[in-house]
Amino acid sequence: MNGLNRREFFGLPADWNPSFATTEVRQGFADFALWIAREFQPAYLGLASEINTYADAHPDDFPNYLSLYREVYESVKAESPTTQVFVTFQWEDLNNLFPGTAEGRTAYQINWDQVEAFEPELDLWVISTYPFVAFPSGAQIPADYYTPLLARTSKPLAVAEGGYTSEPMGPFSGTPQDQVDYLASIHDQIGGRLRFWVYLLLSDFNQDLYNQAMMESGRSQEDANTLGMFSAVGLRHDDGDPKPALEVWDGYRAEARGR
Repeated sequence: MNGLNRREFFGLPADWNPSFATTEVRQGFADFALWIAREFQPAYLGLASEINTYADAHPDDFPNYLSLYREVYESVKAESPTTQVFVTFQWEDLNNLFPGTAEGRTAYQINWDQVEAFEPELDLWVISTYPFVAFPSGAQIPADYYTPLLARTSKPLAVAEGGYTSEPMGPFSGTPQDQVDYLASIHDQIGGRLRFWVYLLLSDFNQDLYNQAMMESGRSQEDANTLGMFSAVGLRHDDGDPKPALEVWDGYRAEARGR
C-alpha cells in the first residue's frame, strides 16, 4: 500500500489488478509474511497498517483482505507460534474525527466493528494516533480519548506509530508543549496496558529536501504534502537539539524498563 495513503495500492506490476481478491496480490502478501516469520520469528508481526482507512475507502474489497489475513495468520502461527500477529487501526479515523471520511457517522462513534472483524485472530489491539489533525492543542485531547480501548478489550494494547507536531504545519497547529501533553495523554490513559509504544520520529526532517527527492522519484505532490505535515513531529530538531518532549519520552521508557 501507499505508506502516505493507506487507501490505495502502490507499486504493483502494471498487469496486476489492485485488489485483495487478486491471486498475485494474495500470494505475494502471504509469501512475504511467511518468509518474515520463518527467517526472523519476530515477537510481533503487523500484517496491515491503518487498515480501517482501507475498509472505509473500499468496503467491497475489505472482506477480501480479511480472508487473506485469516489465512496468513494461521500460516504464521504454524511457522512461529509465539509471534503476536495484528493489524493496526488509525485511531482518529476510527473515532470519525475526519468529516470527509466519516461516511455520515457521528464523531466519537467508534467503529468497533472494523476492529472486531479480525477477532479472534488478533493477538493485541494496536493503533496509530496523530491527534494534532483533530485537536488544536495537546491540552485539548480529551481525558478519556484513549480509555475506551481499556473497556472494549482485555487484550494487550500497543501504539504502532504516532506523534504531535511541535510547530504549525499546513492547517494544523503545534508547539513543543503540545508534544509533552500528547505523550502524557497516552501514558496516563492507557500506558499501563501498552505492550509496546512507537513514536514516529526521533528527529525532524527537512521538508524541502524530501519534497525535491519525492518529485524526482515520480511521487505525487499530494504525497509530498502529506509527508510534510509530519516534518516537525520529531522529539529533536533536525540539528539534533532536543525538544522538551524527549526528556518526557525517556522518562517513560525508564519507567517501563523498571516494571
